[in-house]
Amino acid sequence: MINKYQNIYTVIASFIEITEEEWASYSSMFRLKEIEKKTIVLHEGNICKEVFFVNKGLLRIYFIDKNGEEKTFHFAPKDTFATDYESLLKQIPSNYSIQALEDTQVVCMSLDMILWGYQHLRYGEKLGRILAENYFFLLSNKIQSIYTQTPLERYNNLTRIFPDIFRRVPQHYIASYLNITPVHLSRLKNTDK
Repeated sequence: MINKYQNIYTVIASFIEITEEEWASYSSMFRLKEIEKKTIVLHEGNICKEVFFVNKGLLRIYFIDKNGEEKTFHFAPKDTFATDYESLLKQIPSNYSIQALEDTQVVCMSLDMILWGYQHLRYGEKLGRILAENYFFLLSNKIQSIYTQTPLERYNNLTRIFPDIFRRVPQHYIASYLNITPVHLSRLKNTDK
């Protein structure tokens, strides 16, 4: 079982019990995909067809605001999932784009595969619930941080959770994620030293 799907197995097994037989069936439906840096794997307006599990690398989830500016919503590093969950489940146009910020390897899970898991994995519905809850918490935390935290608090939380972000992500994407200008981010970085 130690193979190209070991990382996703470890994450899924931390959420639910899964037998070797269930894992063999489920993992046979995975698709491994190599994504070059700067490649967009989901374009805003397209219907999201899959969930991406980041095996290595880094994805950025963003949208375009009414002024045509990119706004970074989330970063998905190794061992995390990325998708537009609403677009995937409802099969409606996505409000987000997903882009590789580094050469990235993902495990792709189609909607059909996810639905198959609900039916055939003993704890498939629990897995779906936990993934949906995590997605909800991500959204809730993002909204709450924008409304209740100062830019400095958001900056400190980001650097605590993602200590190497400044080595891996262009500063203007980080500023956008924090909902501040790049100039304000520079000031926060200088205060932090």
